[in-house]
Amino acid sequence: MTTTAPTAPGKLGDALDPAAIQQYLGELDTWLRVRRSELDELDQAALGAGRGGELAGDMSLALALWKAISDRYQLVVATWDGGRVLQQERERISALIWGRLDGATELPGGLAVSLPEAGRLCDALTGQLRSRLSLVPGADESAARIRELRAQLERIRDQVGLEPAISRDPAVNRLAELMARLEGITAKAERGGDVGGMLGPIETEAATFERDLIVGNARRRDARDQVISARERRADLAAREADLQKLAETCVATVDPAPRYAIPDVDLLGPVPVTPDAIGPYLERLGRVSQALEVAQHAYAAALEEHTQLVGLLDAYVAKARAAGIADHPDLVASERSARAVLERQPAPMSVARQLVTTYQTWLAKETTP
Repeated sequence: MTTTAPTAPGKLGDALDPAAIQQYLGELDTWLRVRRSELDELDQAALGAGRGGELAGDMSLALALWKAISDRYQLVVATWDGGRVLQQERERISALIWGRLDGATELPGGLAVSLPEAGRLCDALTGQLRSRLSLVPGADESAARIRELRAQLERIRDQVGLEPAISRDPAVNRLAELMARLEGITAKAERGGDVGGMLGPIETEAATFERDLIVGNARRRDARDQVISARERRADLAAREADLQKLAETCVATVDPAPRYAIPDVDLLGPVPVTPDAIGPYLERLGRVSQALEVAQHAYAAALEEHTQLVGLLDAYVAKARAAGIADHPDLVASERSARAVLERQPAPMSVARQLVTTYQTWLAKETTP
């Protein structure tokens, strides 16, 4: 028995109709059971034919997709709670169906697809495995296989429509070629000809084409999200760069010696690229700029913090002297005046400031020691 993943109701963000949810869950439950049974059968057939290693990649991906779909199905069933759902739960179910599965399970190659996409991709891989293992031979199966191919090409037509304009023409041409071949096979079958040997290759090509389209669309969507993330991070880095410039200027004017870190110029990164191949390296460069900004920020902030702490420490010592009634002692007065004069310089020589604050502490200790 073969089956295809059910059509998911609504779209992302919809508060799905309860009846549609119930029907979808029932169809998805059936699909999961049938598909797992068929994958187990295909796995045994591959091992029995000594082709386990040859088909291991596609088999592993098909099983991983089935597992991801099964896990997400369990979440939907739990949210469905036997139909006890309000609008919030129905919107949550929509997000579970149309959101990505990458958070639910680890898919090979970092593949991130929605539940319907995962189902179609699993169908395509299963069909490809079935064809490569020749588990659907015989003239009596030809009509059913042709119908499945027609349905698959319709799904491919929808996927082709999602291709970007720059790469759509090759996909359209490949789809047209597959459709023309299928029409020729159909015509021969209607004349009573044996088309079993012709169906296997086109089934494999169609399954591979559909898989590539689904994966390509998922990766482009990931790239779009990465572009948005890169733009947000670039804007944040530009703001941090401006703030760090001010911090560095304040630090150089306040303390001597001051850190001397080069502040990265975010503009030198250029505009955010929009292609999948370029966005990854660009995000890595953003990460390195962020690290450089963080190192410089910590250094400048630490230098200013030391100056602030010395002023606070001197204030604490003076307060202690006042509490002891000795703040007007000439040596303490002179010591405080010298320390404050140095700390108020722009920039303040920090080595001297440290010594003068320590000198005040020493005088204070001398005058308070019995």
